[in-house]
Amino acid sequence: QVQLVESGGGLVQGGGSLRLSCAASGRTVSNYNMGWFRQAPGKEREFVAAIGMTGTIKQYADSAKGRFPISRDNAKNMVFLQMNSLKPEDTAVYYCAAGRGPRLTGPYDYWGQGTQVTVSS
Repeated sequence: QVQLVESGGGLVQGGGSLRLSCAASGRTVSNYNMGWFRQAPGKEREFVAAIGMTGTIKQYADSAKGRFPISRDNAKNMVFLQMNSLKPEDTAVYYCAAGRGPRLTGPYDYWGQGTQVTVSS
């Protein structure tokens, strides 16, 4: 079992930045691909970014490319999503996920509870 806890969400003005953190416990996160997903009101959950077990391979949704770099610190069992140049359409609940599937886009086995990000115009 892997427990995931997200933090770092909040209210920010358009153009601003936030850094989301995901703390993992239960098992070492270095054995898992780690991903960030988001779900806006009335919409399905969507992939944002993911990083492979060693941190070498990363994958991004088009909406996140160039704005939301993903990183991980396996020694601290942490994963991060630096969110820059935020737009109102980035408003959503952001979820951290851990998995060992063949693709970074999913499926994922473990999920956090989510952290709310709200971007004002």
